[in-house]
Amino acid sequence: MPRTSPALERATPRAIADAALRLIDEEGPAALSFRTLAARLDVSHATVQRRCTDLAGLLDLCTEHLARRLPEVPAGTGWAEATELRFTALYRLLTAHPGLLALRGGRPWTGRQLLARLVEPQLADSIAAGMTPAEAMTVYRRMYLLTLGCAAFVDHRDPAAATAHTRTALAALDPDEFPALTADVPGLLPVMTDHEVYHGALRQLIEAARPAS
Repeated sequence: MPRTSPALERATPRAIADAALRLIDEEGPAALSFRTLAARLDVSHATVQRRCTDLAGLLDLCTEHLARRLPEVPAGTGWAEATELRFTALYRLLTAHPGLLALRGGRPWTGRQLLARLVEPQLADSIAAGMTPAEAMTVYRRMYLLTLGCAAFVDHRDPAAATAHTRTALAALDPDEFPALTADVPGLLPVMTDHEVYHGALRQLIEAARPAS
C-alpha cells in the first residue's frame, strides 16, 4: 500500500482552512501567503500548494470550511423564518472574518457547501412557497447582496476603530460643502457599526418578498 505523507496528514483541508483563517484574523489579509501558512502548519510550501493549487483555491477552501457551519433549517419552518435564519447565519460568518471577505473581493461564492446549505434550500423553499425559479433567484440575490455588502462595509470585530476612522473622516469635511454629513456627527457614528441596520433591512426585504400564500 502507498504510504501517506506525514506532511499531507498534518496539512488536511480543514487544518489549512483553520490556519489560514486564524492568520487572516490575527494579522490581516496582507499576511496570508503559502509560505507563512506552511510555517504555521510546519510543512513545506509545496505541501500546501498541493492541497489548493493557488490563492484562489486557498480562499475557496476557507469559504467552504465556513459554509459547513451554516445551519440546516428544520423542515416545516415557515418561509420568512427560514429565510431570516439562513441569511443572518451567513452575515455572522462574514462579519467574523472580514479579512477573508476583503481577499475574495468580487469573486463569486459558489462552492458546493454554500450551494447545498444556503442557495439550494433557499430557492427550494421559495419555489415551494409559490415563486417561479426566476422570482426565487431574484429574491435570493437581493438578500445575498445585502448581506455581502453590509458585512464588507466595516470591520465589525473592531467597531471602536471603525467609529474612530469615520469620526476623523467626517471631522475633515467642510460643513458648508457637506452640511448633511456634518450636522449631527455623534448621531451618525453609531449607525456605521450598528448590526440592526442589516437586520432591519433584511426583514424589510423578507416582508416585501413574502409569498401571498
